[in-house]
Amino acid sequence: MLVHALVREDGTVAADELYDVAGTLGMSDQQVRLCIKRLVAEGRFTHEGRGRKAELHATPDTLRDLAPGADFLRHAFHQDAGAAPWDGVWHLAAFAVPESARAARDALREALVHLGGAPLQGGLYVSANAWEPYVEEAAHRLGAHGGLTLLTTTDLRRGDTREPVELARELWPLAEIADRYHRLDRVAGPRLDRLTGPAELSPAELLTLAVELTAELTRAMEPDPLLPPELLPRPWPGTLARERIARCWAALYTRDRGEARPALFRRYAEITREAADRATR
Repeated sequence: MLVHALVREDGTVAADELYDVAGTLGMSDQQVRLCIKRLVAEGRFTHEGRGRKAELHATPDTLRDLAPGADFLRHAFHQDAGAAPWDGVWHLAAFAVPESARAARDALREALVHLGGAPLQGGLYVSANAWEPYVEEAAHRLGAHGGLTLLTTTDLRRGDTREPVELARELWPLAEIADRYHRLDRVAGPRLDRLTGPAELSPAELLTLAVELTAELTRAMEPDPLLPPELLPRPWPGTLARERIARCWAALYTRDRGEARPALFRRYAEITREAADRATR
């Protein structure tokens, strides 16, 4: 998360910034070195130079993997602004992968849950969002597309439950997801105060705040299926937390004047600006 948060517009990460921010967050230089070594070994980054003068270069796959998170965040803000009303359609994905391809089967199951799917029964998952492009991409990547079936319905029943709000409450751990957003709001509040206060903040401090906010936002949103507001309890803490996060990103973008701004500064600022524009229209 730390390394990804510091990827600049040109796909590079400056090692001196990485070590400085890591130190502020209580991480040792040895932890950073081991992290870099692992990312390079996994083919996620290439590495040039030594020590604090080194520079990491994100591979095309790594840059591509950063995009879906932005897509989901954009969708969440659209939902918060009332710009993505639910059409009442449930999206289902079923798969039949042989035992000989167990690794692919397990990975596809994990991908469906990561994309917000809830298991209905063995090999059958449901989402309230149009997730088909992401599901198919994962199945193709894992070599399991031939065993994938996609369908939609407006008549979903599970046992005696068919009312959509009740189904959502049964299928997804909404209380746990709400608790993560309460935590995000508690983290974002004091950082927003710092960002909008009169005190000057150094580039390292701004980067540290960005990493802290990104980590908590990821913690809250990764397990969130992004259910339409029509299916959620009211008020939903995710809406308030994301509104505060949007203000944080706007303040971060305004304060940062460096030419090598991390890509997430621009990406998140653009998303929150889009959300604000939709809300005012």
